[in-house]
Amino acid sequence: MTGTAFAETTGHDATHSAQHEARSFTYGVDVSRYESDYDWNASPAQFGIIKATEGTSFRDASFARHWSELGKKGIVRGAYHYGHPGNDPIAEAEYFLAMVNSQPAKAGDLLVLDLETTDGRSVAEVNAWAKAWLSHVKTKTGVTPMLYSGWNFANTYGKGLADYPLWVAHYSKPKGQLAPPADWKSWTIHQYTDSPVDQNVSALTPEQLRGLGRPAV
Repeated sequence: MTGTAFAETTGHDATHSAQHEARSFTYGVDVSRYESDYDWNASPAQFGIIKATEGTSFRDASFARHWSELGKKGIVRGAYHYGHPGNDPIAEAEYFLAMVNSQPAKAGDLLVLDLETTDGRSVAEVNAWAKAWLSHVKTKTGVTPMLYSGWNFANTYGKGLADYPLWVAHYSKPKGQLAPPADWKSWTIHQYTDSPVDQNVSALTPEQLRGLGRPAV
């Protein structure tokens, strides 16, 4: 993965205040099948985000295990979809939701679009694709999904997406010390290294992160 930012007014205010008052960050990890045996019980992570799907034909074989382990641990959890703008955005969104909905849900579960490839499409086409995917997931779930991307990719392709919380990858910046790309006024999660696993910090508390996820049933 490679990308981070925000939606609600209260969320933006919380993010802004956290970043400028030197509050302690919330630490989290994201994994996929490459870390299929990641030990969540031994992890200091306060949130975990895991790969669910990619395109319209790939399902991560480790998703169910990670999802269950995160549920047992009780920390904030999220699922992400690796998008391919060469496909239909609604088909990809539905594919992702089918995978996520096949597992038990909890209030506060985060939904994420991982966007870091163009499939040869133009800036305008990639941007429109992202808007369609994000809007569809929001309509179907009531959750404002997060967008994950690398800083440069988000800066190029992310115009007009600032209503969606931003999870941004930038490895050359110290953790939590970066300006948001494109139209975002703040970031929500900063992925600052991929060694030995993808490591992240959030400007939000765990409860604030949960506020971006699924509503209570």
